[in-house]
Amino acid sequence: MKVKVKFWSYFRDHTNCGETTASLTEGATLADLHAQILLQFPKLAGTEKCTLKAVGVDYQDDDFVLSDGDEVSLFPPVQGG
Repeated sequence: MKVKVKFWSYFRDHTNCGETTASLTEGATLADLHAQILLQFPKLAGTEKCTLKAVGVDYQDDDFVLSDGDEVSLFPPVQGG
């Protein structure tokens, strides 16, 4: 199955792209996708525990099971001041 992955904020800078497409096996979770993305974009290493993940418009946990055609957004931790 294929899912679209969108990068936001400085994740976009670290990946040098706004989005990519990932191919996953049926039953893959958001954690599986994130692990694959970290291999593809090593500059995101170290973000495993702090990345915010949304599928569609809803934030999801790592055990969320993805479906073909899902759109996943990856956000760095929220910063403010």
